[in-house]
Amino acid sequence: MTTRDIDESVRAELNRLRESIDNIDAAVVHMLAERFKCTQQVGRLKAQHQLPPADPDREARQIERLRQLAESARLDPAFAEKLLNFIIAEVIRHHETIAANPEATHDA
Repeated sequence: MTTRDIDESVRAELNRLRESIDNIDAAVVHMLAERFKCTQQVGRLKAQHQLPPADPDREARQIERLRQLAESARLDPAFAEKLLNFIIAEVIRHHETIAANPEATHDA
């Protein structure tokens, strides 16, 4: 069965929900872009002051904080932790790149 084969009201509701999902996806991408702009600034500050790219204590606090937020939002905390770990790994990679070449302007 395809969406062409279903009742028009069901198709309309499916399209409405998918449009909402698309809008949320766009918002998530824009929020991640803003987050990475901030972490790029952190990376430049760390490079200027010869601080390490990673901060395991902060990362652990952030993971615990996000797990609690996920629980209160009824989102799987393990999923939230995996997502944040992925983001943190990318941030650290950016910080390492900035530390290796602090003169370069790199936004991600």
